[in-house]
Amino acid sequence: MAGGPSTPRLSAAVCEAGGLGFLAAGYRSAAQLADDLNELRALTSAPFGVNLFVGGVDAADAPALARYLTELGAEAEHRGVALGEARFDDDGWEGKLAVLEVDAPAVVSFTFGCPSADTLRRIKAAGSEAWVTVTSAAEAERAALAGADALVLQGSEAGGHRGAFTDAEDEEPVGLLALIALVRARTELPIVACGGIMDGATAAAVLVAGAKAAALGTAFMRAPEAGTVAAQREAMAKPGRTALTRAFSGRSARGIVNRFQREHPDAPSAYPQIHHATSPLRAAARAAGDADGFNLWAGQAFALGRECGAGELVAALAVELQRALRGAAERYADAP
Repeated sequence: MAGGPSTPRLSAAVCEAGGLGFLAAGYRSAAQLADDLNELRALTSAPFGVNLFVGGVDAADAPALARYLTELGAEAEHRGVALGEARFDDDGWEGKLAVLEVDAPAVVSFTFGCPSADTLRRIKAAGSEAWVTVTSAAEAERAALAGADALVLQGSEAGGHRGAFTDAEDEEPVGLLALIALVRARTELPIVACGGIMDGATAAAVLVAGAKAAALGTAFMRAPEAGTVAAQREAMAKPGRTALTRAFSGRSARGIVNRFQREHPDAPSAYPQIHHATSPLRAAARAAGDADGFNLWAGQAFALGRECGAGELVAALAVELQRALRGAAERYADAP
């Protein structure tokens, strides 16, 4: 939800309806995060979470990156803008940690890697629970050893960036239900399941499978409180398919397939260099309302999305969840 859709208003609306709203800190400076926290606290007194991108190492293949930047030249000419600087950075990692130590939310979750044990201890000492996003059983074990309080299991169905610890070419994305089973066999840490959950019945399914909670992202993209731009809202209301791509950011992410994604199938693993390089292209396409020119992050079940207030959606999900659980219990009450 980083990069626009996540707003304090959206997080507050979810919290006020009884959910645990999250604020995306990715692509925000430490000062912007502090402002977002102040705004969110003014809107709700309920507990909430903040998500951070874990800073990695520069593992980009320089020649492959250079070739891709040359390939993007035609896009830049078409948009009438220059490519951004293909630089490596850590997304303001230490500055944001410092903000969260002073103004601690109920939960700090991490994606794109496993923080060090020292970092997790810092977060917990400040008063927050530390959750780590994982996409495999091996990552789950590593996060458990580092001291995570809970694991956010991201199935391959999920929209947006893969939360894997590395952006390996040979990574085999695993579906959410299979991932829950694999991780439960390796650790007893609480599981928060995400990926392809758009209604209460699917949330019930992951709870029955062993998760303690269900997390939804794409389902809230069309809420009025979200910062989703109009062109993406329109794309999500139409038929389409999703696929994984590195074309926009240099890191594998799932989005609705559009022209840009189709025409750049061989983007190398080079994050955040490609993210910074394509930023002016994506901004120009958004400003022009051209959904073929920027990332349309969305999960595989985006077609089930609803255009309604975030609080209304949380209430509907709760009703659907209870109905699904009761229905299953009634259907199998006499099962041996």
